[in-house]
Amino acid sequence: MLPVPTSVGWGRPFHRFISPFTVGEATLKPFKNLLAIAGYDPSSGAGITADLAVFAAHGFFGTSAITALTVQSTTGVASVHPVEQTLLADTLHVLDEDLPPAGVKLGMLGSEAVVEVVAEYLQRLTCPVVLDTVLRSSSGKALLSPEAMPAFRGLLQQVDWVTPNVDELSLLTGMPVATPREIESAALALGQQYGVGVIATGGHLDTPDDYVLPPGDTAGDWLTGVHIATLATHGTGCAFSSAFLCGLVKGQLPVEAAGAAKEYVRQGMLRATAIGHGKGPLNLLWPLTEKL
Repeated sequence: MLPVPTSVGWGRPFHRFISPFTVGEATLKPFKNLLAIAGYDPSSGAGITADLAVFAAHGFFGTSAITALTVQSTTGVASVHPVEQTLLADTLHVLDEDLPPAGVKLGMLGSEAVVEVVAEYLQRLTCPVVLDTVLRSSSGKALLSPEAMPAFRGLLQQVDWVTPNVDELSLLTGMPVATPREIESAALALGQQYGVGVIATGGHLDTPDDYVLPPGDTAGDWLTGVHIATLATHGTGCAFSSAFLCGLVKGQLPVEAAGAAKEYVRQGMLRATAIGHGKGPLNLLWPLTEKL
């Protein structure tokens, strides 16, 4: 390192160090960023922090707008506290002016006021939007207030893809989803009602197969899965939907992006380490450590 004398306000010299390897100005390459609009999970297994890890693992820069704070750990959700409407609106405004996203992932929204802010924001976008229909936590805690459901259903018409698990699919359609045929029928009903692509995730089923139905199609594709005996299941839905968005932004076909997202989650579960005393997080950064 080479010492370079300079001066400060009172004329006192100090030494600034310049690397001998620095030549001229650095050239910054354009970098696509993705935006996560979701809740904050302090245990980092799901929500905003998990979304950002997924984006990084797929080579994207991630920005975020927090919709709600939660009190939770790997053992469950204790309470939910939606953010103030103005705070979220201002956050989305300044991010959009400086860092417009190439894609948006929506997760837990929490309240009617938050849903309304997000709906207004989406009107300005032309990029892909994937909504993970987070309605309840795996421990049974409501993550969207009942009075927000009408606004939430309106939001479904503004997104490109939704990724409900089978329980959420049944709740949104009022239809049974116990068999593959019933899942196909419910996904078709949801897709046609709101004009969206649907991925019905089967992680809660004995055989965790997923059904992918693109927008406007009447028949989709099944992605077969294998049950993994592990406690590292916290945030699998968050990780899948975020990884699916990454694939779409990369230009993959929907079924290809869904298959890659499913494999990413599977590997994250297989490579996870024991963290916490409940349902622990996946290893979301495994693609990065694998390359080292």
